[in-house]
Amino acid sequence: MHTTPYIVLLFIGYLIFTIDKKKEDLPVPPILTLIGIGLFFIPYFSSIEVTENLIYHIFLPGLLFISAYRFPPSALKENGGIIGFFATIGLILTVILLGSIIFIMSTPFISMSFAGAILIAAMLTPTDPVSVASILKQSSGDEMMADVVEGESLINDGTSIVIFSVVSGIFLNNEPFSFSFFLGEFLLVSLGGIFVGLLFGWLFSKAIHFTHHKEYQVMLSIVVAYGIFNLAEFLDLSGVLATVFAGIMLSFEFGRTIKEDHFRESLDNFWGIVEISILSLLFLLIGIVSADHLSFNYWWLAILIFLASIIVRFIIIAGTTQVFPKWRQKIGWRKSFLLSWSGLKGTMSVFLILSLSTQGGERTDVLLSLTFAAVLLSLIIQSIGIYPLSKRLLK
Repeated sequence: MHTTPYIVLLFIGYLIFTIDKKKEDLPVPPILTLIGIGLFFIPYFSSIEVTENLIYHIFLPGLLFISAYRFPPSALKENGGIIGFFATIGLILTVILLGSIIFIMSTPFISMSFAGAILIAAMLTPTDPVSVASILKQSSGDEMMADVVEGESLINDGTSIVIFSVVSGIFLNNEPFSFSFFLGEFLLVSLGGIFVGLLFGWLFSKAIHFTHHKEYQVMLSIVVAYGIFNLAEFLDLSGVLATVFAGIMLSFEFGRTIKEDHFRESLDNFWGIVEISILSLLFLLIGIVSADHLSFNYWWLAILIFLASIIVRFIIIAGTTQVFPKWRQKIGWRKSFLLSWSGLKGTMSVFLILSLSTQGGERTDVLLSLTFAAVLLSLIIQSIGIYPLSKRLLK
């Protein structure tokens, strides 16, 4: 693998982040994605290979750990019920409803099986809060909304992988669906990953006291972020949830037992640079890898799928929040729509698409193109729209 193109991409990301000092109106991710699409047509970048392993094992653990250890424990305590419901039961309901609508909508365009429609829905349900949470805070000052969006995204990444694995098995191998098997697999993988994350996150919070050298403590955080992820995956548990809950445990321990005053500052300084670097590469690569799938004849269907994903998410959020009085007091229809719009697609969706591409071959080409197109529409349109919508709906 030639590293020079990646260095060039990193430099492009640096330029965009430096130039774009005001991120409220136009966040960086859609700009990088559009640039990536343009770079696809330059032969110099043709040697770049974007694989699911690159995204899943290199980019994702770092991003998850960063978001998780920064996530305030008070927000999880205050909004844990909403976050947990949206990221599990709400996500499953979204997959079923969105998949059914996609199956019906696709009839005039192409012949698509119900399993194929559900598979598209499964790839479109994980959300990516990159830049959205900060925009919500800047535009409205409503930290609860930002916390729900970010917390849901952290947990639903793990949920979506389990659902995708079951549905892709049905679609590719004609396996029968067993609800009891799905529920057992979901609970084992999810709860096992959470347990591993909490255990090693707690151990890490104790281990940092063995040295007062901030460099060594940051080194240990790298081991934790990537080590826990790969350990859980080795045990056939959720590496995503393991890393997330390790970071949440670390966040919980801040100010309680961790008395190293310089530790959080050192952690923020290091992982802040890592975050910007990963995001620069990631969204440029998303543009590059998606460009090859965007020349197809069903763009109208892709647009309908994108619109349906927002509508279905709104139905689930607005419907479920009305069932519980405490949630109804916090989230009215305005906030329900803003939460729906804030659920843009990104990293995890692209990983799932690449995974299906590896497993399915040519028989999945149309599904991949439809999903890539819907992800790009979500990433660009929802990112651009989040600031004006939040200003209007939360004023």
